[in-house]
Amino acid sequence: MTTAMSAALRRIQLGNALSAFGNGFTVPYLFLYVARVRDLGAGTAGIVLAVFAVAALMVLPFTGRIIDRRGPLPVVLVGSVAAAAGSAGMGLASTEVLVIAAAALLGTGISVIQPALATLIVWCSSPSTRSRAFATQFFLANLGLGIGGLLGGLIVDVSRAASFVLLFGIEAVMFLVLGATVASVRPAKAAGAESGSGESVPADGGGNGWRALLRDRSMMSLCVLGFVMFFACYGQFESGLSAFAVDVARISPATLGVALAANTAVIVLAQFVVLRLVERRRRSRVIALVGLIWTLAWVAAGASGLVHGHHAVAVAAIISTYALFGLGEAMLSPTMAPLVADLAPRELIGRYNSAFALVKQLALAAGPAVGGLMAGAGAYTAYIAMLIVCSLAISVLALRLGRRLSPEQDSPLRAAARPVMAVAGTEATAPAPVAVGA
Repeated sequence: MTTAMSAALRRIQLGNALSAFGNGFTVPYLFLYVARVRDLGAGTAGIVLAVFAVAALMVLPFTGRIIDRRGPLPVVLVGSVAAAAGSAGMGLASTEVLVIAAAALLGTGISVIQPALATLIVWCSSPSTRSRAFATQFFLANLGLGIGGLLGGLIVDVSRAASFVLLFGIEAVMFLVLGATVASVRPAKAAGAESGSGESVPADGGGNGWRALLRDRSMMSLCVLGFVMFFACYGQFESGLSAFAVDVARISPATLGVALAANTAVIVLAQFVVLRLVERRRRSRVIALVGLIWTLAWVAAGASGLVHGHHAVAVAAIISTYALFGLGEAMLSPTMAPLVADLAPRELIGRYNSAFALVKQLALAAGPAVGGLMAGAGAYTAYIAMLIVCSLAISVLALRLGRRLSPEQDSPLRAAARPVMAVAGTEATAPAPVAVGA
């Protein structure tokens, strides 16, 4: 990696961390703000949360094509301005229509920023440094989100709407800072030329690009795997899992906050330790191991509901569940996003990133819906059993995906080291020169 690429990557990571920091001020309090502070009711708050997913589903199919044609920088700038306007609008809106419109604008901005930033990271990294780059992004995003949430908790006051105006104002400013930071980046597109050795047929037009992506069996397998993964983990945090912890395991909401803090703490503390352990391993096997870890997490969650009369054990089991999820997330951050980039042909990196972001949003919309319905019906045994099966399916799908991947896609560092080892072995076994006259 050149010095210029390293400097550009540092700016991108800084902007990403600051936007996550601003996001942390509002994410934990969004439902409360709409339902109680603006007195619009739980129904409107639920619509606002759904609007974020709907906005993403509407714009992501077009985002990838724009990134591939115009580059990721303009997309990040437009997304940052849209997100900042939406955030400011959320803080000032007092009617149902204005709150929903602001949420749509904020959701649109955030949705287009994510694949554009991922493409910028691909441009500013090489296959051998990509896992570390994405792991750093994930680490900084979680750190920023956590610090923002803690500081937001010191400011928030349900009795004062002005405190929420301040929170959303800080978030809006941080989105503008992201745009200004990334605007100073001048990455060379040639950096992304090293990526992309997938099965896709080279595409020359917008429609052809998506058809080429759909014909890429490795990418389609990864999308199925990603859907199950996001459905079984991220999609359950704020719906079925929290309901199970409160209703069945009898965990207080305050203790649930401790469990969420444990999840973030594991990610922040373990990220680079985990990175050193997994970056030379086969990505498919790392993902398969995550499936087993999450299976154990759901078993622990289920056990928390069976230890009636042992509240401390139930609390420990729920906190362990969230901590195990954090460990799995730390293993996935240097694995999934770099794999998407390494599957993508150079001219389709934006579309591949957008397609995977779209799959994530679909799972994040389906997960809470299914989890909420099952929790509402009291079908907690079936709920835990379903998610154990989903976690085991992650392992199976990951191993099947591994059979489709080339050595460069499944383990770039090992593949890069293999020719060097071969050369070294050749030199070691070469016959010694015979002296003249011997």
